[in-house]
Amino acid sequence: MRSANGAMTDLDYMRRALRLAERGRGRTTPNPMVGAVIVTGDGIIVGSGYHERAGEPHAEIHALRAAGEQARGATLYCTLEPCSHVGRTGPCVESIVAAGMTRVVASLEDPDPRVRGSGFGYLRRHGVRVEVGVGRVESAVLNAPFLTATRHGRPFVTMKVALSLDGCIAAAPGERTQLTSPQAVRRAQLLRAEADAIGVGSGTVLVDDPLLTVREVFRERPLVRVIFDSRLRTPPTARLFSTLSAGPVIVMTTEGMAAASPHAVDMLVRAGATVEVLPRRELAAALRRLHDLGITSLVLEGGAQIHAAAWRDGLVDRVQAFITPVRIGDSGLKWRIDSSAVLGMLHAVRVEPCGPDAVIEGYVHRID
Repeated sequence: MRSANGAMTDLDYMRRALRLAERGRGRTTPNPMVGAVIVTGDGIIVGSGYHERAGEPHAEIHALRAAGEQARGATLYCTLEPCSHVGRTGPCVESIVAAGMTRVVASLEDPDPRVRGSGFGYLRRHGVRVEVGVGRVESAVLNAPFLTATRHGRPFVTMKVALSLDGCIAAAPGERTQLTSPQAVRRAQLLRAEADAIGVGSGTVLVDDPLLTVREVFRERPLVRVIFDSRLRTPPTARLFSTLSAGPVIVMTTEGMAAASPHAVDMLVRAGATVEVLPRRELAAALRRLHDLGITSLVLEGGAQIHAAAWRDGLVDRVQAFITPVRIGDSGLKWRIDSSAVLGMLHAVRVEPCGPDAVIEGYVHRID
């Protein structure tokens, strides 16, 4: 909001930075989305930028280059703490100090152990006034995958489900069923387009034989497809192996099953899969392994068994539920989770029409 005299406030400028940060959606992983705006003492924006891709200059550097000499004595609004370490790019705090900036306003401290307040400390030691917390919640929601991956060592998990009015996910057990409208399908594709990976159980592969690709919307980078398969049931003839150009396929199984079925492992590898072998059947361990492979966000698309396991173990961070206005009846396959209980406990809930369907989105945990 504007101040009483109509002047732009810190929050106004931060929201500009947040809108800039959004432009990097789907391209910055495993880095966060960050936007930056440089404002002179008399309220003129002289530089702005955002982190466009992992490995490329950070938002602050783009903004500083745009501002040039006008950055001297100005304020930097940044959606995340400026970095203070050398990674694929140099430390932003050194450039901020060298440019002669006198004030930095940031939304969040960076939880990365290589930063975690050290960027703010560097700036303060060099005479830069630092204020933290403006736009905190908005920035945390924007970068929920980065924050979850950094703090908890696992991907941010979105559980996506399509439900009939009577809580069914299919017309009958083992029957492939398209519940939602074309509009809802396209909306679901948008979620795929921004995530690092899609995950399904082996039962979904056996029943639906899905491609697990992004269709109708643009995606710039490969999409990882993950099959949670403790029984090694995934057939090497599955259709998704014909789409390896769209991204790798990872089959996650256990040491015991891999030892008992070496031929099945070999056939999957020949089909193009990467087989990840875990000590035991534990979804949390599988997610930690995906994090080690660089995956910070996962859309868990089904089926009912993997959804139930993720929910039971507290591994779901966000829910996207498509509710279709039909009832299937007693023959339908029920979701293994109480949908009313799930939807009733969500935070920051959004409900929107999507063709004849409705999509309900919300966070399981408060984001901050």
